[in-house]
Amino acid sequence: FQNSPRRKISAQLEPKEKPTAQSFMHETEAVAVLNHPNIVTVFDVGEYEEYLYITMQLIEGESLLSLIRRKLRHPVPSQRFIDTHVALRCMAHTLDALTYAHSEGVVHQDVKPGNVLIEKASGRTFLVDFGIARTELTEDESKFVHGTPAYMPPEQARGEATDPRADIFAAGVTLWECLAGKLPIQALPAITLVKVKAKNPQAFFEMTPMESSARIDADMETIIKKAIACDRDDRYDDCGTFLDDLRGYADKKLGVRI
Repeated sequence: FQNSPRRKISAQLEPKEKPTAQSFMHETEAVAVLNHPNIVTVFDVGEYEEYLYITMQLIEGESLLSLIRRKLRHPVPSQRFIDTHVALRCMAHTLDALTYAHSEGVVHQDVKPGNVLIEKASGRTFLVDFGIARTELTEDESKFVHGTPAYMPPEQARGEATDPRADIFAAGVTLWECLAGKLPIQALPAITLVKVKAKNPQAFFEMTPMESSARIDADMETIIKKAIACDRDDRYDDCGTFLDDLRGYADKKLGVRI
């Protein structure tokens, strides 16, 4: 699959095996209806011999996870973290994308640094990988748990139906990781982490945000804690409110607009 002279694209191939195909087509259906500057654009989907393919916008840059890890390897200790204003800008873009997705009835369910891409030329952030997204039309209420243990909310770990507040939880954890560099989580098998998140979520993180990093002050901790509250009713009601608090913080503490 070659790039069009008028738009950059990338193509992803998947074998036409039933479970993979269902997930693959689900992602396509979820993303194809979304049109937002911070969500990767899907151009085409189809079949090629024994494969399904999806053709999407090519983002030349790196993932937020790659940036976090690259910073941690910097030889100068003071340079081992993403600049706070850069982290907040990335999160502002992500929350704006989620606000739009939620307005279209789509819950991502796997927001994490690895699914946030940063375009090198512009610094613009793109939310990708809607492979386990849930829409208002989704009829799958199975007890299978999908997602990434560190970022999924307790209700998702328990196999319960999710709503936009699941993405708010994941975005809050992502924000925490951006600022701290690492999350204070025990090195345990994924299945064990899911069980802890489901049964004893208060014990999942071994430190508070402020304890995990001197770069997180009391005001930022308040924002993060509200986003990642174990009870979804205690979280932000929507991503817009979460974003308003981040913008207020950036304006007050950093003197920048995000």
